[in-house]
Amino acid sequence: MADDTGSELFANYEAELKLVQADLSQQLDRIPELTGEPRKAAISQAERAVDEAKELLDSMRLEKQNLPQSSKVKINQRFRNHESDIDASKRKLASLKDDRSALFGKRYRDEPAGSAQDEQLAQRQQLLSGTDRLDRSTGRLRESQRLALETEDIGRNTLADLGRQRETIEHTRSTLLESEGYTDRSNKTLRGMIRRMATNKIVTIAIITVLVILILAVIISKFR
Repeated sequence: MADDTGSELFANYEAELKLVQADLSQQLDRIPELTGEPRKAAISQAERAVDEAKELLDSMRLEKQNLPQSSKVKINQRFRNHESDIDASKRKLASLKDDRSALFGKRYRDEPAGSAQDEQLAQRQQLLSGTDRLDRSTGRLRESQRLALETEDIGRNTLADLGRQRETIEHTRSTLLESEGYTDRSNKTLRGMIRRMATNKIVTIAIITVLVILILAVIISKFR
């Protein structure tokens, strides 16, 4: 799946989001059948699911920025589809929350004032919702910390590899410099040998010339 999406982390977020969406859809389908306290509890659960879905969308939005350009076309389309689904769920949940007669049952009144029990229940639901969000945020923080540690390990290994490569390059450079030194000495030796050969050739020619002159002198002296 990671090869198709381009990121294993993005794929994990997407799989988790699909589970949250399925659970949210079931809750939204169940809410119209409920009234009173059960309806309030179901709405609170649906709100928490929406919050969790939004957090997952935010994580996916950040992660998809790190994907290669070749993978972003499909990723962006799937991301927009998920956003549309969540927006539709939010609108449906808002319409269910506006149905106050179903929400409060027989205790519903047109006046805005609510009972102390209702206020306590609302506060309790808000506290539970905040606790759930805190737990999810803690989970996200732990995941981010894990990714940071993995990134640090990768960076450390990369630096170690670069260090070894640098040592190899320096060793190769040193070997090349030594080879250049050997080449220079070889060139000097060859030039010296060439000079000696040229000198020997000149000396040989001079000796031969002297011998020829002597021979000619002897022959001339005999005919006189």
